[in-house]
Amino acid sequence: MSLTYIPYWPYPISKDERTPYTVDTELRDRVVLVTGASSGIGAATARAYGREGARVAITYRNNPDKAEKVAADIEALGGQAHVVRLDLEDLPTIDQAAATVIERWGGIDVLVANAVRWGGDGPPDPSVRFEDVPMKEWEAMINANLVGTAASIRAVLPGMRARGWGRIVLISSSVAEEGLPGPGPYGTAKSGLYGLARSLAWDGGRDGILVNVVAPGFTLTDSRDVPEFVTDALAAATPSRRLSNSGDVAKIIVFLGSGANGNLTGEVIRDGSSAARAPHLGG
Repeated sequence: MSLTYIPYWPYPISKDERTPYTVDTELRDRVVLVTGASSGIGAATARAYGREGARVAITYRNNPDKAEKVAADIEALGGQAHVVRLDLEDLPTIDQAAATVIERWGGIDVLVANAVRWGGDGPPDPSVRFEDVPMKEWEAMINANLVGTAASIRAVLPGMRARGWGRIVLISSSVAEEGLPGPGPYGTAKSGLYGLARSLAWDGGRDGILVNVVAPGFTLTDSRDVPEFVTDALAAATPSRRLSNSGDVAKIIVFLGSGANGNLTGEVIRDGSSAARAPHLGG
């Protein structure tokens, strides 16, 4: 019995002519703005773009030293990086950050909106009842995580339209779909990114701008210290029996925010950890 080779190419070629299929991200010398990139998923994403030959602008809010370390990592690999401050709660800093990058490199081709405001010192306290959350906390959370993200998009969108090409990746969370006990401002703000991306996909698509959302689950990062028995239990609840790390999520982001993504827009991409419930969810 003989087997017939059917190539993926639209015309027949011999076995000797076959070459490995490679994906070109088309990112060399592209300008990428990654917000909230001093640690965690943002830092991993900035480094990943640097490895692809992009010029990477890294934003921070309170940790310039960490952001400079990420920039140094990129430059050590032969890439280009620049550090700017951006605070989602201070809209003028968003415009200023974008303007600084545009002045330095002539434009911004890719926006990864990763910066986040948790409120307080970390994830919401599940013991706090909904009605006990001050309205000022609702306003702060929505203004930073939703309005601040919209402001970031507004700052880069005109240039993308003028060039007829752009990629925008919004970083949400599995909490937007799973919810969590206790107050809801964070999950509400993150779920709002879904509607934002869908609307912007229609608005920007005619100008070559693709917009998508990545919704990571519980992700292992350099800034997260969780007991091993907890991560083991979470991993057991996922299809792959492991939790994603920040590098796994960064690879998804880089694909969506690159030329390798030819026409995927308006979608929400969930990583493998999204099936696991974070420890503060209580099971």
